[in-house]
Amino acid sequence: MKSCTGKILCVDLTNKTSKVETIPEKVYEAVLSGKGLAAWYLYNNIPAGADPLGEDNILAFVSGALTGTGALLCGRWTVACKSPLTGTWGDANCGGIFSPAIKQCGYDGIFFSGISETPVYLYCDDNTVELRDASPYWGLDAVEAEKRLKAECSGKKRPSVALIGTAGEKLSLISGIVNEGGRIAARSGVGAVMGSKRLKAVVLAGTQPMPCADKAGVEALSQELGSKIVRLLFPSGTAPVLSFGGAAIGKLPVIPIGGMFISTLFRHWGTPSNEPMAITSGDGPIKNWAGTPKDTLGALVALNPDKINRMEERKYHCYACPLGCGGMLNVKGNPFMEDGHSHKPEYETINCFGPLLLNNDLDSILYINELLNRGGMDSISAGNTVAWAIEAFENGILTLAQTDGLELSWGNKEAIVELVRRMVEREGVFGNDLADGVKRASMKYGGAEFAMHVGGQEPGMHDSRNDPQLAVHYAADPAPGKHTIGMTVQYGALDLSDICSWAPKATLHSKKKALIPNEENALISKANSCYSMLTDGAGGCYYGEMMGTRNWKLIEYLNAAAGWNYDGDYYMEIGERIQTLRQMFNIKHGIEPKDIKLPLRMQGYPPLPDGPLKGVQLRNEEQVSLHWKAFGWDEKTGHPLPETIERLGIGELLEL
Repeated sequence: MKSCTGKILCVDLTNKTSKVETIPEKVYEAVLSGKGLAAWYLYNNIPAGADPLGEDNILAFVSGALTGTGALLCGRWTVACKSPLTGTWGDANCGGIFSPAIKQCGYDGIFFSGISETPVYLYCDDNTVELRDASPYWGLDAVEAEKRLKAECSGKKRPSVALIGTAGEKLSLISGIVNEGGRIAARSGVGAVMGSKRLKAVVLAGTQPMPCADKAGVEALSQELGSKIVRLLFPSGTAPVLSFGGAAIGKLPVIPIGGMFISTLFRHWGTPSNEPMAITSGDGPIKNWAGTPKDTLGALVALNPDKINRMEERKYHCYACPLGCGGMLNVKGNPFMEDGHSHKPEYETINCFGPLLLNNDLDSILYINELLNRGGMDSISAGNTVAWAIEAFENGILTLAQTDGLELSWGNKEAIVELVRRMVEREGVFGNDLADGVKRASMKYGGAEFAMHVGGQEPGMHDSRNDPQLAVHYAADPAPGKHTIGMTVQYGALDLSDICSWAPKATLHSKKKALIPNEENALISKANSCYSMLTDGAGGCYYGEMMGTRNWKLIEYLNAAAGWNYDGDYYMEIGERIQTLRQMFNIKHGIEPKDIKLPLRMQGYPPLPDGPLKGVQLRNEEQVSLHWKAFGWDEKTGHPLPETIERLGIGELLEL
């Protein structure tokens, strides 16, 4: 594959050795790079039953097949391992500029095994691969440690750094890996795996050229896409209109399609633009997934994206991104913060610590965002865990003695802030217990009916009752609880039938039809899964995906960059192969897919009494079975069938 280096770096932390391995071309043809390369390597090299926090687990940092080729919205990196949070396949995805840094060192991925006796970091450039003493940085938060490492390691090139904060060092099972001063590969407990290996950071300063077969062809595709991305200037005060749009969507009998408009919203407001629409449409979970828009109407004013934009000092872009949905804020005057600058919070963080907790105080949310960024903790998992704690306290399951004196109640910003701080630092018995997520907390204290998790991982801030396709992916994806695999609205935007012969044509999808388990819905969820795996193998961005295959031409990009000439069906089979490998990883490690289910509340039992999701109830287990069947997996167990494994050539692939 002429867009990849064909090599990976394998680092043994126990013995403090490293070696370069050459990857056969057939591997790239079968699974691309990125998540696919990680799935192939980890399946082969992590032994069954491995302790996720032990020597045998492998932590993979992988770039994408299109990173560095000039393809727009293709600069994301993936971290993969056996998840300590769920025991399943685990992965987390992030933007920034770390993905090209991997390739500029001459590798498609860096794989860590073993455990170091003392804290170390990896330094790598064109000529050097070495493990260095990280003791001076151990104990520092992710932002401060990154600053010092960049200053210490700067030479001809200022390095790119991925590292853990205090949450990862203290093995919080909901910790992630940080780059760019607060951008987090947050999910699956990957930060705890890095902390267990006593690996503080990966510092990359290579300058090698990144390969591409047909740079002119890729550039032409990027110019075509760039000409379609319109920058609309929304006058100040426009954001409230988004809430009316969300309310209209919530009342419509069909789910609208089309994703290009999202790019204009993100260029202006970033992902906070989704908050007012999420509140009023039914997309955003409220009051620990048990509330309705009536419970949090004040949030439409308090969490108005225009308020956040007025604090913005500058926007920033991930590598190869024309949107620039990120931003740095001037938050001077925030009563919770001493430092006057912070990252713009993502939608997930705003909803987790806003409507999910009935907290309408923006200052507290901005501070929590900073706490989590510096500590390196997943905001989705942390928010769902705090929501459980509040509801359990409200129902008498938790006492003041158990919460270490915190009076937990809906919207109590001071208590919420303090609890998050204690979780990041593992301070006190209660803070320590909640640092490992809601499943383990509820197992110790009770209140399992209030604990929103899927297979041990807390779900993203998109309501499964609002989108039954999302419900399938929450439960059926080998990394459960993930919200980025597929949605009905996403499928409508993608136009996958243009590139895939078996994918159903996207239509104005009836909400009632989406609730009824059927084989067409199963083909939709399969197609979304396959395309998601393909995107991650390429290093693509979710917001590129949402622009649709007629605009963000992933198949054409891959053919031009790799020097191939394959059709969409070939590439969708690559996605199917990656997804099946991840499912096989779970089976190998003793996970029974049929045991992973959505909480009853997330399925509408009992049903919500009012709002856009009034009375909605899912038949998710039936639809998950049909999803498995569409993949050629056993519809009762979720185990890939032998004939499917043979059809996909996985047996031969694993022997390479």
